[in-house]
Amino acid sequence: MASSADLAPTRTEEVMRAVRQRIERRTLTPGARLPSVRAMAETMQLSKSTVVEAYDRLAAEGVVRSRPGSGFYVAAPLAPLALAELGPGVAREIDPVWLLRQSLATSADALLPGCGWLPPSWMPEASLRKAMRQLARSASQAQLVGYGRAAGSEAMRLLIARRLIEQGVDAGPDQILTTDSGTHAIDLVLRFFIEPGDTVLVDDPCYFNFHALLRAYRAKVVGVPMTPSGPDLAAFATALETHRPRLYLTNSGIHNPTGATLSATSAHRILKLAEAHDLIVVEDDIFADFEDEPAPRLASFDGLDRVVRIGSFSKTLSSAVRCGHIAARREWIEAITDLRIATGMSGHALGVELLHLVLTDGGYRRHVERLRARLAQARARAIARLKAVGIAPWITPRSGFFLWCCLGEGVDAAEVARRGLAENIVFAPGNVFSLSGSHASYMRLNATMMDDPRVFDFLARVVR
Repeated sequence: MASSADLAPTRTEEVMRAVRQRIERRTLTPGARLPSVRAMAETMQLSKSTVVEAYDRLAAEGVVRSRPGSGFYVAAPLAPLALAELGPGVAREIDPVWLLRQSLATSADALLPGCGWLPPSWMPEASLRKAMRQLARSASQAQLVGYGRAAGSEAMRLLIARRLIEQGVDAGPDQILTTDSGTHAIDLVLRFFIEPGDTVLVDDPCYFNFHALLRAYRAKVVGVPMTPSGPDLAAFATALETHRPRLYLTNSGIHNPTGATLSATSAHRILKLAEAHDLIVVEDDIFADFEDEPAPRLASFDGLDRVVRIGSFSKTLSSAVRCGHIAARREWIEAITDLRIATGMSGHALGVELLHLVLTDGGYRRHVERLRARLAQARARAIARLKAVGIAPWITPRSGFFLWCCLGEGVDAAEVARRGLAENIVFAPGNVFSLSGSHASYMRLNATMMDDPRVFDFLARVVR
């Protein structure tokens, strides 16, 4: 086993990481000159030869370019996915892909009150390690070196079917396809159902990666204002009449970013309208296990007729061991499975088996119960501290960790996020979630990532 010293970055890698972070945060833009070798060496208290090696390695990777006699210059942003040409230009601070990259690529000491996941210390590391040891002893040759089943492990699909029944969704294993993640599940569903130019309804605000995925598929996206009990039903009906959408993509259990909960009345009305307008509904339900009391589900009322249900274990178990799923009509699952084979063969059989071991260990239920209690405490603590600096959530969520907060009239949340990055704090400004751009003063905050007093000290300084 590698020691912590073996895994620590070298001095050269430290310089490379520092340069990459400046590029990612846009303090060094394409074409900008890097600090001189001497200046960087003095700043980081390293030898000039170390900096030269780091710059040379960055040049070899194509991150920077050397101009003899002049220095090193930024070649291009590090982001491999450029979606700007797929839609109207937006400020980087409210671009979905840019925001996600900031959350994923920050240094270990960064504060992440804007991220969409739990702290690593909240995850069941001991259970995962136990399952890894068990899998190492028991995995078959086929599991170790072969392709998995295209639809996913039969045992995992049966387990997911039983869990869905507990949540009021009647589905058999043949109505379930396991995927590499919840995002992969949505990606497959969008590929299957929509063509370029099709109209898709989303909530306004909604999970920002919905925007990025739909832009990638060149869909026409229409936003429907969100209320504490679901989408505004009058606006929803008008959008159906006016735009004739193919699909509605939403969270219903714990809404991202608002923390709202769908009401039974709203669910019934949405499904009646969907039936009348031949609308397919995709219900992203990856936060289901965080609920103390299950909220109404479109999939449970609909019986998986025109509703496609998406799930994942990334939020409660591990983001490193990815596994999502799709539950839908049998004929849809069969066709989406074919699409999955065409675009990615089979899934990660070892990862799915690992998660199956954790989920069937008996400790998962206890882990989830502890999470729910900790989440309730974190929400209460964060709300109290936010109110102390003059910020109140739009609603008090029943479950989960999202707090949708107005920073105050006239406060530009994107500017707050920009200033936060300069202090190594990553926020999620409201308009990154809003198709209409009508939430400039709002911010999504993660109650579990707000124990560090520097978050509230910063907010107190910039909001008042």
